[in-house]
Amino acid sequence: MRGVARTIAALALTATAALAAGCGGAPEEPAPGSTLRSSLRDADGDGALERGPAQRFVTRSELAAPGPTDRVLATVGIISDAHVRDEESPARVPFADRFGAPLESTFRPHEALSAQVLDASARAVRGEHPDAVLVTGDLIDNAQSNELTLALTVLRGGRARPDSGAGGYEGPQEGDNPDPLFYRPDVDAPRHPGLLDRAQRPFGARGLGARMLPLLGNHDVLVQGELPPDARTAAIATGDRAVTELTRRPRLPAAGRGPAQRVAVIRELLAGPPLGPQRRVAADPARRALSAREAVGRLRAAAGLRSAPSQALDYAADVGSFVRVLALDAVARAGGSEGAIGSAQVAWLRRELANAGRRAVIVATHQPLRASRGGQAVLRLLDSSPTVVAVVSGHTHRHRISPRRSASGGYWVIETASLADHPQQARMLRLVRTRGGGRALETWLVDHDGAGLAGIARELAYLDIQGGRTRQLTGRRIDRNARLGLRRAPAPPTGG
Repeated sequence: MRGVARTIAALALTATAALAAGCGGAPEEPAPGSTLRSSLRDADGDGALERGPAQRFVTRSELAAPGPTDRVLATVGIISDAHVRDEESPARVPFADRFGAPLESTFRPHEALSAQVLDASARAVRGEHPDAVLVTGDLIDNAQSNELTLALTVLRGGRARPDSGAGGYEGPQEGDNPDPLFYRPDVDAPRHPGLLDRAQRPFGARGLGARMLPLLGNHDVLVQGELPPDARTAAIATGDRAVTELTRRPRLPAAGRGPAQRVAVIRELLAGPPLGPQRRVAADPARRALSAREAVGRLRAAAGLRSAPSQALDYAADVGSFVRVLALDAVARAGGSEGAIGSAQVAWLRRELANAGRRAVIVATHQPLRASRGGQAVLRLLDSSPTVVAVVSGHTHRHRISPRRSASGGYWVIETASLADHPQQARMLRLVRTRGGGRALETWLVDHDGAGLAGIARELAYLDIQGGRTRQLTGRRIDRNARLGLRRAPAPPTGG
């Protein structure tokens, strides 16, 4: 592979010219970023996104036929896999991208712009007036304290400071780097001179303007989403040496197979001789690794959740009078990107389902339950509950909506794509009452406004060979904007 930069250059030749340098109420007119109002498309295949027609709701009746909407009961925003990163950190391994699976996407051409994309997406979701916003994990990329500080500042609102180390950009995308793997915005097409230095400047973030309901993702507490931090990784992150390439390819098991083996191989590599050539970088103690306890504690505090004796980020939160969210922490602390749910969590979930009363229940995890150890036990429990209406997750970086049929009436399984890759969309999910007293879910996608650095990030994400248009992460039409039928019983509480 000759690298992302070569692919971007080829795709961008024709694109460059076109790319200029409420709870309890009735439905409202779609906000500007809503794909119910307009969508983005590449109609002629030239690599440039332009405004296209609205994507209206697709009616899905696999569980029940949804009637006309009578009243909105609750609205929840969903932001998935922001991967806010310190792209200058020596603890990152962007050079491993050339080895492919399971090391792909360790480098993205727009990686210096992750905080700006999160800010733009937060503003777009805020414009939809949600009652709460689920942030479904992988809020940060490399389990670093400064990454979490930056991401939480963006979501709460305030002065966000992306830069780390010395002032200005210091990393593999500098214009004089001869490695063809890396896109260099100063010299490679599409050219954006000065982009990297602009990405380091502080900016004012407006925030979500609604209660945040966070989930824990593997990247939030594991180095590169795989490895539990230890003294060796901490020394690398806060040190002044960065590896620029590997002299030998690591023999890692494929993703989804043998997480313990992958962790052991990585630890063996780190304990051996130098991985390859190094360069000096400015050290920064703020790059220190987060412990799982600290990450969970900071997320709980940011969301206004009570502290808990467990290190797991499991909790229940009501969204108005009609919806209860049950958040499950599926991160395997021993390492690996696969999800894991323990028997104690299943018991906790059983109690919380019983305590939900007649509220509609949304169960949220980072990794999908279908692909998590212990996830089938959770799904069987949810199958027996008549109150569960949806199970939501991120992690896959793909939009997907599937019905889960059960004797109790079934529920919808909803996955949302990432802000780290194309299409950089958030999702809205609202519970509505339908005429005649039934219920339905309505879900639609939201684009950020594409202004400033976030717009450049979306352009580059679309062109990226690994996370862009070739991956078809946008899903099918029925995975995007849809009205999802629900069985009638149990009826929601009356009042508002």
